[in-house]
Amino acid sequence: MGASPLHVVVFSTLFPNGAQPHAGLFIRERMFRVARHLPLSVVAPMPWFPLQSLIRLWRPGFRPPVPRRETQAGIQIIHCRFPSFPGLFKSLDGILLALGSLPTLWRLKRAGRLDVLDAHFGYPDGYAATLLGRWLRVPVTITMRGTEVRHAADPALAPRLRRALEGADRVFTVSASLRELALKLGVAPDKVRVIGNGVDTARFAPVPKAEARAALGLPADAPVLISVGGLAERKGFHRVIDLLPDLRRRFPGLMYLIAGGASAEGDWRARLERQVGSLGLTDTVRFLGVVEPDELKGPLSAADVFVLATRNEGWANVFLEAMACGVPVVTTDVGGNREVVCRPELGAVVPFGEPEALREAVMEALARSWDREALVAYARDNEWSRRVAELVEEFGAFGAAGDVARRQVQAEGQVHG
Repeated sequence: MGASPLHVVVFSTLFPNGAQPHAGLFIRERMFRVARHLPLSVVAPMPWFPLQSLIRLWRPGFRPPVPRRETQAGIQIIHCRFPSFPGLFKSLDGILLALGSLPTLWRLKRAGRLDVLDAHFGYPDGYAATLLGRWLRVPVTITMRGTEVRHAADPALAPRLRRALEGADRVFTVSASLRELALKLGVAPDKVRVIGNGVDTARFAPVPKAEARAALGLPADAPVLISVGGLAERKGFHRVIDLLPDLRRRFPGLMYLIAGGASAEGDWRARLERQVGSLGLTDTVRFLGVVEPDELKGPLSAADVFVLATRNEGWANVFLEAMACGVPVVTTDVGGNREVVCRPELGAVVPFGEPEALREAVMEALARSWDREALVAYARDNEWSRRVAELVEEFGAFGAAGDVARRQVQAEGQVHG
């Protein structure tokens, strides 16, 4: 890269901002570490249509206003807008996202601050990024994170997803299962690289269990389960709640902690609370709300078992975060879950949609004596440093091409379609 370091622009519609601080934390966690080695900016387009402020009169959380620019950890975040009508014309999101983002990215290109466009999620972000890459003549990378499974099964979106992945210069996947999906969609094998997420073992480390439980007002000797994630159907909190009456008969005094809040996929808290009430579990289930990452090690350390009955995942960072706190994981065999919980000493993986298997696995996990030090050691082996080194190396391969493209655009002074 020499005297002209490569400048990466992260492109994502799901990135934390002042109004939605918990959106896409996993993207920021990964890419801000890359920013320690390469210059980096973020373009995080926001969906918009003229009357959306009226919808907020009865849905206050709908598309909250976001500043056009903000700075996080010294990195510039630009929130341009693109037309998006809720429930309508979703097949147009990709092209509208590209058109809405073009002026912003063109200005970054002219300023010498766009050498690689790094999109997260295949559609609409990746689809828009490949169009922008072609218009601006910059290489494009796409990171597949799990939503691609659903889009690949959608007859309307699958062709767009396929075009996006085929049009990218490099496709990163956070799990081997997503790599297999990319190959099934026709992406050349030598273009796809698996680079999973990591864990910050300085932030996630065991807290003495007695201390962690005292902070939450939990009995010292109670069996404790925990789940963490956005309160959406996909995450499966309701599937765990359904098991609690049986689990309590085996483990009297059982407590279930739920850490999380509304997400881009929805907010099931009221529905989950009704379910808890109907099953007579109000003394069993504790809703902790959103727990900031720096505080999450406390609730995790208070638990005996982490459980997530999820319907789909790419690579669930929270599994490694739980293990870093010495907590085993019980989860469903979807996405990359088996790649993270890859050995019996780390937990159990059961078929999705089989509540009996999930119940038995949770019971066995609660009854078993776990090697907490082995769990922590496994998490340390999956620290962020190796993943970031791989990403920096991959981006660095575009260095010469990025310098050439920048000089071309600066000389020509215009975008060629």
